Amino acid sequence: METVRKWFQVIVALLSNSSWSFPFTGTIYRGPLKVICAPGLNCYSCPAATTYCPIGSIQQLLGNLRFALENGQYHFGLSVLGILGVLGGMFGRMLCGWACPFGFLQELLHKLPTRKFAIPRILSYGKFMFLLMFVFVLPLVLVDEFGAGSPWFCKFVCPAGTLEAGLPLLLLQPGLRESLGLLFLNKFVILLLCLGWAVFSSRPFCRTICPLGAFYALFSRVRLVRLHLDESKCTNCKACHHVCPMGVKFNEAPDDTECITCLACMNKACKFDAISLEIGGIPLAVTEKRLS
Repeated sequence: METVRKWFQVIVALLSNSSWSFPFTGTIYRGPLKVICAPGLNCYSCPAATTYCPIGSIQQLLGNLRFALENGQYHFGLSVLGILGVLGGMFGRMLCGWACPFGFLQELLHKLPTRKFAIPRILSYGKFMFLLMFVFVLPLVLVDEFGAGSPWFCKFVCPAGTLEAGLPLLLLQPGLRESLGLLFLNKFVILLLCLGWAVFSSRPFCRTICPLGAFYALFSRVRLVRLHLDESKCTNCKACHHVCPMGVKFNEAPDDTECITCLACMNKACKFDAISLEIGGIPLAVTEKRLS
């Protein structure tokens, strides 16, 4: 099942970034597919991106809200919130584990043979702060003289944007290099720190910073597709603790907001068939051990 998940991550990453005309055009794709919301963190300005970033879209919506109201415009494009709500209600953070290109990159980096370190649980609350402040509050509250806000997370923090858009566009459009300053340096340092941290700790950006992961985490108790713990079969052997890339202790907290439904606990750890995958309470799959 882990092989299936890896291939699924690759396919989603390729589909989300399938416009390969940029070496000839030198610009980003702006075609009709750009109305599709990416399920994971995938920068709109990536030259190959054929989808839009949900976090960036929320910031644009809120950043333009006061400007629109002041100009008598009372119709707002809330479709991105609706799409994210549907995705969150169906899959929750499973999308982080199966459909996020930047999460996939962190997993690959973590495979490098080095000493590994745990991430303190308290740091996991940081992503909710980034979601609240950088995605919702700051774009809405801090506006310019025209009443327009900025996409704070994309502009000042997002390492995925720096990797997928900032660096490639500098190569495609050399003229942009003259405008580089502290803002780009700040984001480049954040990117290096996140990628370096991913070598030593599992998915650090996802666990401590990512606002999209925080949004999906809000649906952890109500999502349609989820892992289920059969307490009558669980022996509390804690084998599931040692394989989870997100530090979840599944036998103690089956609805943990950090769970990305990667199925490692079900397929690699549990020997007692105490963990199953369900859709709306109906078992969907059994462990690989029972299939073999």
